Amino acid sequence: MKPEDIDRINSLYHKSQSVGLTEEEKEEQARLRKEYIAAIRASLRGNLNSISVQEADGTITDLGKKFGGVKDE
Repeated sequence: MKPEDIDRINSLYHKSQSVGLTEEEKEEQARLRKEYIAAIRASLRGNLNSISVQEADGTITDLGKKFGGVKDE
């Protein structure tokens, strides 16, 4: 998500607290918030899929491959 989009989310929030939003601005705010949440979820999923754990026996388990559905390349 672009920084301009995050700035727009913030400006719409502040406007909603002070004077209120038009219906078009409410729809834009909802759309931008959904995009923001999707971007955060994708980032989190990418981070979780890149975690590897060293087991007690010394083997390394790639959690992205085991649980995240990441395929071997």
